[in-house]
Amino acid sequence: MNPPTPPSSAGSAGDWRIDRARAVALFGSHAQDWPIEIVEETGSTNADLMATVKALPRKASALARPIVRVAYLQTAGRGRRGRTWYAEPGNALLFSVACVLPRPLEGLAGLSLAVGVALVDGLRSLPLGPAAGQIALKWPNDVLFQGDKLVGILIETAWSTDDASAVVIGIGTNVKGADALAAKVGALNANVPAQVRGTAPTALSRALPTANLTDTLAAELNALEPALQRFATDGFAPFRQRWNGCHAYAGREVVLIEQGKEIARGVAAGVDESGQLLLDTASGRETIATGDVSLRLASDGAA
Repeated sequence: MNPPTPPSSAGSAGDWRIDRARAVALFGSHAQDWPIEIVEETGSTNADLMATVKALPRKASALARPIVRVAYLQTAGRGRRGRTWYAEPGNALLFSVACVLPRPLEGLAGLSLAVGVALVDGLRSLPLGPAAGQIALKWPNDVLFQGDKLVGILIETAWSTDDASAVVIGIGTNVKGADALAAKVGALNANVPAQVRGTAPTALSRALPTANLTDTLAAELNALEPALQRFATDGFAPFRQRWNGCHAYAGREVVLIEQGKEIARGVAAGVDESGQLLLDTASGRETIATGDVSLRLASDGAA
């Protein structure tokens, strides 16, 4: 297998890869204990870790600590609703975290939102200056910068019992190459109706020109470690206020799209204690559960 070739925007061959020594030095004391594997290429880090945790005994003690798998290139990377995740080596940080949480399947409600809160906090810990305040959350599982997609989150459940669930959390962060990525996605979506398109992509380098995979990985893992511990104990409830405080569409008119068709319209009013979207409609407040639905600003052309 030939190693991935970085695009010109990723810098020279010597500076785009993850600096393991620097990453270890930047990791918090607990995150340093997480086994971290970095590979050149794979189909999907989520699929890799799903296979690993499916083979574990189905009990809460099956995995002593989360495990992390990073790939410079994913040939079958995907996002929510099976969408392909477009990324080039050196431009995107692609990794998955597998863990066993002492919660039944129904106790996982809001996990993707809690992960989103952690990622916002982690990214804001980087030296972004005033731009840090422009990193926000889009329900149910995107992190935005200036309204465009910066991070995508995909959570899959490998197994669950009455007292434990094994999950794999896939995270893709656009670190560099925003213009090239936007052009590629734009070309692919040229003939796709506006209401079906995903949120336009951006990259961390627009806020931090020196953004790199190493520092981004360390920042995100340092924030994920305490967040996963807190979620394991208390679920989504302690993350709700923080999520609502980072809500990109708070107080704005939005539409919900399912299979290309509008199914609801109203003003986004945050999320409830289980992570459901609160939508103030003409007929009153509705709660929307995550599923095969997509959220859009009404001003983005959905009609």
